[in-house]
Amino acid sequence: MIDLKILRDNPDLVRASQRTRGEDPALVDQLLQADVDRRAAIAEADALRSEQKALGKQVGKASGDEKTALLARGKELAEQVKAAVARQSEADETATRCQRAISNIVSEATPPGGEDDYVVIEHVGEPREIVDPKDHLEIGERLGLIDMARGAKVSGSRFYFLTGLGAQLQLGLLNMAAAKATANGFTLMIPPVLVRPEVMQGTGFLGSHADEVYRLEADDMYLVGTSEVPLAGYHSDEILDLSDGPKRYAGWSTCFRREAGSYGKDTRGIIRVHQFDKVEGFVYCRPEDAEAEHQRLLAWEKDMLAAIDVPYRVIDVAGGDLGSSAARKFDCEAWVPTQNTYRELTSTSNCTTFQARRLQVRYRDENGKAQTAATLNGTLATTRWLVAILENHQQADGSVKLPEELARFVGVDVIAPK
Repeated sequence: MIDLKILRDNPDLVRASQRTRGEDPALVDQLLQADVDRRAAIAEADALRSEQKALGKQVGKASGDEKTALLARGKELAEQVKAAVARQSEADETATRCQRAISNIVSEATPPGGEDDYVVIEHVGEPREIVDPKDHLEIGERLGLIDMARGAKVSGSRFYFLTGLGAQLQLGLLNMAAAKATANGFTLMIPPVLVRPEVMQGTGFLGSHADEVYRLEADDMYLVGTSEVPLAGYHSDEILDLSDGPKRYAGWSTCFRREAGSYGKDTRGIIRVHQFDKVEGFVYCRPEDAEAEHQRLLAWEKDMLAAIDVPYRVIDVAGGDLGSSAARKFDCEAWVPTQNTYRELTSTSNCTTFQARRLQVRYRDENGKAQTAATLNGTLATTRWLVAILENHQQADGSVKLPEELARFVGVDVIAPK
């Protein structure tokens, strides 16, 4: 949730953020009114409770007709307090609902516009000339790495088997990500992939993208689309010790996405699937450290991309294409030869205090006062990376030559036809 102090002090900033996102700025005025109503309801209930308390002291000292009158007034006050508390509860629920409806405040550095209005920050590497390039699925099927047909037979469209060296390739990739993360001070985590509604809601995934999330209705649980979700909930309702710097976690999990609304897009291969594996970096830090930590996450992502040796570009995502929790987001997109374009491999978001405020994650400042922490996340490796690896490292003889660093984790240098 956004900081109500910012809303009260600078509502125009929040309205501008809503317009940048292409969302309704009128929600700001609704929240402002709800905030006023809640504070008025609290003041009314507090005043009546104070009067009730004072009356109780008078009753103890009174006698006769005076005491009878005071007891009658006490009964009236009890009813008034009960009604005021109910109004306060209703006002609080309304204000909370209005606050949750507003997305995080977009960073001033974020480019304006929609999905196609990103800004390219840099290009790394040059696409190499590949005569008659084959796409990742053709390569994967020929080398016995990917089986889409049996995936569809077992589970339906957008499911697959990684087989033989295909499974080893993914495990090697994820192991490399885990090794790099732990070497850089991340704590490796294997989190639950089913979470409670309040955790999914707290991370901001039950807003406009709720149709992307799988829900187990009988259990009222959600399957995660990223380990960002359980890692964000890991320290919910806690006060962290950040005196030694940020807390960094690397979550290795299977992830699930419905891909609602993507029918007809990327139906071939493993670019857009319902289930995949991922190592995700997640950071808790002080708000003043969040921008620097965002750059560190991007640098760690670039280090991983260097290890798979593919050409890529870094983009600054426009405000209208941010998720509800992100104030700023950088994507790294790898070159895909058969598509003659760049496709997203990593994403890192600075969520400022938005998620932590919802989940009540705090830390103590230098004066010992509890403050809301900031959270960030960033992809360190995922199944989709196999697309870029197979297509960019295909050889004329049909084999795939793995980059040296990745090969050490996979256990083979070349994946060749049998």
